[in-house]
Amino acid sequence: MPLKQPRTGKLISFEGSEGSGKSTQIARLAAHFQKTHRDVVTTREPGGTEIGEQIRNIIVHNSKGDEMCAETELLLFTAARAQLVREVIAPALLRGAIVLSDRFLDSSTVYQGIGRNLAADPIAQINRFAVGDVMPDLTIVIDVPEEVSLARLKTRASDLPDRMERENVDFYKKVREGYLVLAKGMPERFIVVDGTKSEDAIEKKIWAEVEARVK
Repeated sequence: MPLKQPRTGKLISFEGSEGSGKSTQIARLAAHFQKTHRDVVTTREPGGTEIGEQIRNIIVHNSKGDEMCAETELLLFTAARAQLVREVIAPALLRGAIVLSDRFLDSSTVYQGIGRNLAADPIAQINRFAVGDVMPDLTIVIDVPEEVSLARLKTRASDLPDRMERENVDFYKKVREGYLVLAKGMPERFIVVDGTKSEDAIEKKIWAEVEARVK
């Protein structure tokens, strides 16, 4: 999706395993930007639009979800992403907003590519078709060991775990390693933050990095 005019906003995506603390840190970073009187938009994947939220419900809560093949999962995620880009993210970037997204295209590369063992080239092509030239200016990976991720999921509210949260430790090990490989390969875009630190320490690290990179 080519933007019709130069964008003046910035897109910052947050990545990491389930239970890594992304939502908390997105809210804290949004508060920092709001103090500087910036227009801030927060969103999530899959979701962020009415269509996207309906797709999210299919992915995570459908009664037949455990029968969903990896290819279907990938296409549902990217369908929700395509809608989010065109309905929310691109318009916000064009008007100069800071967009903070809880997951973006790197999630498909890691979860469906590395976690589900789908081939990298089709995922990259589908991702690019979904987002066009709307790429993150900065991607923050909150890194936690797989054991920590699973332990945190178990302490969440008594809601039934969704299909992504029901995965085993080997899956989350692959996901974690996948994010670290991506970050190592693209240091100009990625920041890796130790998610086992305190919430305040993580917030301070993220804000320092963002201030240095996002003008």
